[in-house]
Amino acid sequence: MTTFVKGHGTENDFVLLDDPDGRIDLTPELIRHLADRRAGLGADGVIRVVRSAAAGQDARAEWFMDYWNSDGSAAEMCGNGSRVFVAHLLRRGWIELDDDTEVLIATRGGVMPVRRRGDLYSIDLGGWQVEGGPAAIASGGDVKVTFPGMPPLPGLSIALSNPHVVVVLPDVATLEALDLTTPPVVEPAPPNGTNVEIVVPLHDQSIRADLGHLRMRVHERGSGETRSCGTGTVAAALAARAWGGNLAPDHWRVDVPGGTLYVDAQGTASEGDSAQLSGPAVIVAEGELIEPAQQG
Repeated sequence: MTTFVKGHGTENDFVLLDDPDGRIDLTPELIRHLADRRAGLGADGVIRVVRSAAAGQDARAEWFMDYWNSDGSAAEMCGNGSRVFVAHLLRRGWIELDDDTEVLIATRGGVMPVRRRGDLYSIDLGGWQVEGGPAAIASGGDVKVTFPGMPPLPGLSIALSNPHVVVVLPDVATLEALDLTTPPVVEPAPPNGTNVEIVVPLHDQSIRADLGHLRMRVHERGSGETRSCGTGTVAAALAARAWGGNLAPDHWRVDVPGGTLYVDAQGTASEGDSAQLSGPAVIVAEGELIEPAQQG
């Protein structure tokens, strides 16, 4: 018997498969089937919930978040998925997590702490950097990004668990009209692909200088446009913070189509050791697969 739950973080949705002892053979074909919105359960990604010891992962964390994109490709981790992952572990009774306490989870991007704050969860994604350093910040970017019907725009590459490129647009109307039905073309092309975040700054320093504010859409590597991207939200805030210079805030609100997330960053304009993402996690359904996942 293979049990699953369906959950989302700001409408970035996931199928989570219970596999504490590491028995499921999670193939790309099975991933694509589960994520299919017509023939399967429908999701932006699939997460296998497995103990680190059973998956050969870092023993500092009891549980490993085995994250896969909807096209069957593996990803380093998922910011929104991590919150749903921890909410699921808590609901199953596999961990105990009081308010304002944290648990370590293992990901392909490393071991990361997740803290519970009431109905919200915060994950520290650890170290990050602007790949092109201060020179890329000064020039507005290190790559060119082309969307259908638009000239190439500068993009800033951010290394943060997953690869990201952030592009800024002048207004919300342009953002809403943007065609993301096909993948943006990034040049030079990143060797392992990249998520592309498109943002419009909304914050007004004269109203509240300590909180930045962005509107964002995202095209995720391996999934297409999604309603939200957790690591992408953090990358977007880091890019805006870098472009903003010394007066830019460390705390950001980012509005995505699926809701609102919050980012807290530390470090210089081009690198740091900590970047935290905070937001909700919602479990919406659970059940058993009629055709159980293949057992290894």
